[in-house]
Amino acid sequence: MYDLIIIGGGPAGLTAAIYAIRKRLNILLLSKDLGGKTNFHLSLPWIEDYQVIKGLEIVNKFRTELEYLEFARHIEAVDKVEKKNEHFVTTTKGGAILESKAVILATGTRQVRMNVPGEKEYTMKGLCYSALSYAPLFIDKSVMVIGDADLALRSVGELATVAREVTMICTDDKVLDSPLGHKLHQAQNVKIVKGCEIIEVQGDEFARKLILKDKDGKINEYSADGMFVEKALTPNTGMVAGLVQLDELGRIVIDSACRTNVPGLFAAGDVTNSYAEQVLVAVGEGAKAALSAYEYLLPRI
Repeated sequence: MYDLIIIGGGPAGLTAAIYAIRKRLNILLLSKDLGGKTNFHLSLPWIEDYQVIKGLEIVNKFRTELEYLEFARHIEAVDKVEKKNEHFVTTTKGGAILESKAVILATGTRQVRMNVPGEKEYTMKGLCYSALSYAPLFIDKSVMVIGDADLALRSVGELATVAREVTMICTDDKVLDSPLGHKLHQAQNVKIVKGCEIIEVQGDEFARKLILKDKDGKINEYSADGMFVEKALTPNTGMVAGLVQLDELGRIVIDSACRTNVPGLFAAGDVTNSYAEQVLVAVGEGAKAALSAYEYLLPRI
């Protein structure tokens, strides 16, 4: 039996694993890959790497250390986590059954995609999924935001403070009936395009155009320096469905010490209801979760 199983190999999971190893816990990290969202880097024609503040260097140090420690990792996705008596049973997609005294969930989120031609080809080449991370790179540029919920609205609001022009592509404008929505309606550099079907993403080396079809069947082209798909984030919580408390968005509810409502079960990073989907925030939450798990395990090891 392991002291601690950590599920997820992104910034939060990698950080938690290294902190737990240094506390001399017997741990296993389970993940389909190592690095999570840091494996994807946005490329823009006017930006050099040195101009971007990112947590990739920190995460890479932890990943390199864990790659060396083969005994502490298992590259496979997890199917289910259950609690039996005072310990946890984790079942992998391949059918392995692993037991531990505590678990840290750091499984992140999935972006809801447009699923149109060109999206996959241009992902992270002028097209990406996090205005919160990349908005500062679009000073005096034109940019499109695809989505019609709160996530898209916040992204438009952030981009409007720096970009020359922001075009919001939405199926309806209900979300604009809010204080931020009213402000954006009046903003000189914000344009709202609604009721259109997205047909294709086009470009050269980078995404350049969005092809839309309006309700009358007319095809229109919209060009921009970059585009953000901000439809929604889906937390990866299927393996703990029915076990742990989730909020209205399906994220794991944690307290300030990354504890869930289930003793011995901790969570960190984007899969939780903590503030901001940022690499450096996830790194900090991963460290916090490991320290909380260590405190929980001290009387049990």
